[in-house]
Amino acid sequence: MIIAKIISDYEEIITLNDLTQQIKESSSINDCGAIFAFEGIVRGKDEAKTTDKLVLTTPDTQKTEKELKKILDQVQEKHGVKDIAVVHYLGQFKPGDPLFLVAVAGAHRHETRTALEEIIERVKYELDFKKEEEGSAGNKIIMSGG
Repeated sequence: MIIAKIISDYEEIITLNDLTQQIKESSSINDCGAIFAFEGIVRGKDEAKTTDKLVLTTPDTQKTEKELKKILDQVQEKHGVKDIAVVHYLGQFKPGDPLFLVAVAGAHRHETRTALEEIIERVKYELDFKKEEEGSAGNKIIMSGG
């Protein structure tokens, strides 16, 4: 099972617990011995600056969701994990708000943890997101992906 969702403006609320529960209800759960999960949140303080607000966008939500699914398919095939569930939110956020949720289930901890780490890194660098931060250092725009 692979779940890949890009959700704008919290039009649907899915928590990390929701993703983990969906994995536990999967038909392949009997083959699993590990579930690793990650929740990326807005950081309010980084070195000498603070972030008061973050706006995350992508030019084409459907395209980005398809690219996310492709990454997840590749990771599943490469590492042999059973189930992957990912939600990435778009919109306006404040410190502590969740942006990126990942849950991965696999037979053993090593390949499951490695798959989780690869998903986190590839989503950060390969998907086309624009992040605008407002805070003590003024406004900053960060582009990622392609």
